[in-house]
Amino acid sequence: MNILAVFAHPDDEIGCIGTLTRHAARGDRVMLVWTTLGELASQFGDSSYEEVTRVRREHGAWVAAQIGAEHHFFGIGDSRMTGDRSEALQLARLYARFQPNAVITWSDDHPHPDHRMTARIAYDAVTLARIPKILNEGQANPLEAWREPVRFYQYYADASPYPEVFVDISESIDTAQAVMAYYQQFYKWKGTPEEFRAGRGRAGAMSGVKFAERFNVRAAHGRAVAYLE
Repeated sequence: MNILAVFAHPDDEIGCIGTLTRHAARGDRVMLVWTTLGELASQFGDSSYEEVTRVRREHGAWVAAQIGAEHHFFGIGDSRMTGDRSEALQLARLYARFQPNAVITWSDDHPHPDHRMTARIAYDAVTLARIPKILNEGQANPLEAWREPVRFYQYYADASPYPEVFVDISESIDTAQAVMAYYQQFYKWKGTPEEFRAGRGRAGAMSGVKFAERFNVRAAHGRAVAYLE
């Protein structure tokens, strides 16, 4: 499988690190993608744009290395995302090159506008990547459309209309906790790595395993079935 995780800022990916680690460990191709450089994070104070983006890029590269993933930054602009066609098209072109079988992103209703817009363009890109005339507008080197079914996973939200799914991360909880600790130490978050681990344990208890990550899932362009189920 090819697994693509699409988020707005470095550190957003903490919610699916265990899942990505498991996929990478079994030989799946995994890529972390951030739509912005997270350059407006308040923890950096008056640091220059160049300094903040350097650190944020280093964070993304470090996390990708821990789980055995590729990574990519778009740099659309922190807090400047609109969820429009041009943003979705950038992502669709990445889909065409990477050819994902599954995408993980934010929920539709998150309070942060960049998170909501990232979820929106991540979903829109599934369709845009299927249409050659859209995908290749103004492109000197045409891309082949990606028309295979894509499973679309979002961080769990109570208000989501989509069914939930749990992924057993009992074998990768240590990596997930290490990534959380890496960010927590840098940003001085109130939550501790131990509390993070306990939260994954609660999700595991809900699903019959030791540790789990929780998502909502909707299928886009699924395969044909013989009858409605």
